[in-house]
Amino acid sequence: MNQKIKEKVSLVSLGCPKNLVDAEVMLGYLSKDEYEVTTDEMQADIIVVNTCSFIKEAKQESIDTILDLADRKHDARCKLLIVTGCLPQRYQEELAKELPEVDIFIGTGDYPRIAEIIAEKKGTDAQLCYTGDPNFVYNDELPRLQSSPHYTAYLKIAEGCSNNCSYCVIPSLRGAHRSRPFATLMAEAKALVEAGVKELNLIAQDITAYGRDLPEQPSLELLVQELAKLEGLKWIRLLYAYPDGVRDSLIELIKNEPKVCKYLDLPIQHISDPVLKNMKRRSGEADIRALIAKLRKEIPDIAIRTSLIVGFPGETNEDFKTLLQFVEETRFDRLGVFCYSREEGTPAADMPEQVSERIKRERHKKLMRTQARVSFKHNRTLVDSEEDVLVEGYSEETELLLKGRSSRQAPDVDGQVYITAGNANVGDIVRLKITDSSDYDLIGEIIE
Repeated sequence: MNQKIKEKVSLVSLGCPKNLVDAEVMLGYLSKDEYEVTTDEMQADIIVVNTCSFIKEAKQESIDTILDLADRKHDARCKLLIVTGCLPQRYQEELAKELPEVDIFIGTGDYPRIAEIIAEKKGTDAQLCYTGDPNFVYNDELPRLQSSPHYTAYLKIAEGCSNNCSYCVIPSLRGAHRSRPFATLMAEAKALVEAGVKELNLIAQDITAYGRDLPEQPSLELLVQELAKLEGLKWIRLLYAYPDGVRDSLIELIKNEPKVCKYLDLPIQHISDPVLKNMKRRSGEADIRALIAKLRKEIPDIAIRTSLIVGFPGETNEDFKTLLQFVEETRFDRLGVFCYSREEGTPAADMPEQVSERIKRERHKKLMRTQARVSFKHNRTLVDSEEDVLVEGYSEETELLLKGRSSRQAPDVDGQVYITAGNANVGDIVRLKITDSSDYDLIGEIIE
């Protein structure tokens, strides 16, 4: 009896970790539906591009990737090109006209139906487009094929956002904030830990809003406390916490629960009150300064990461000087800076006093230079200290060096620790003595 040859599918996921979780759910559905998943796009019968369209640069990266992979339909075995995620959700009509190479478009609410939609495509030559309401919330019963290393995973605790910042398209792409049910999250986390995950990174557009929309109103703090009880789980990391949602109870939990990383991703976007007001942010300068002071008083060794936007409409030289001085004074452990992206359909796009691209780039460069100095000085203070480090494999530069991350470094965005002495396996958490540093990375030796 001849065994049916499975079609091979390859998925490229762009954008944020929240997008990556969606991609893993799609891979889960496809592998469950008897497709063979491959990382080699040249060998794939079906290629899926999971896109981001949050800002201009993300949209361009998505378009460039789609066009590059469209060529594979001519010079490789690819028969079906599928584009999913935020880009088709936002621009379905334009994309359908401009990208005839794409066979299927699937938005942010229909991606769980990907296997069903592929089956439908096999009965027609027409280009298919599914971009309904973005109101889907997945649960632990849905298949998820983890693509990140076996020792770490993202746990998406909510979908969408209801903060309605004036520059942001997320509510229109992902819908209003919708918390995932508590039991669903615990079941998924338990399965991930049983599969070998040691680090859970909690993500949502705003994790501090978790539970407010559920009937029983479970809090973020309760969720973290229950996750900490999972045997085998070592690190719990909190990403994307809206400043005014960080309560004293959460600060106490980060301070006192050993499994919670002394780390908080706290996107503040700016510090000048006029800019914050125009952004429709709920926290002003005094609130932000007070919160950071409280965090550092209660948790002296906490690593605070933030993200900032330069060139927002109406941002004056004085506003930027205030921001620059604030970054110098505050000494954030980690910092991301974005040039404001004028996104159609947002209130900020129609605001007067739009800032030129040249000024945006200049301000971005100044902020990043300032942060590099801050980061270098901070890293120098860590020399001769000890850190727990999660070993992630060999350095890209040389296989003579292992690399990893400390509990105060998030995946992909916060630099690495290079290990110059000692042996360990990938996924081990080892104790290191820090011996040297650079602007963003650390160097250390395993303590036997």
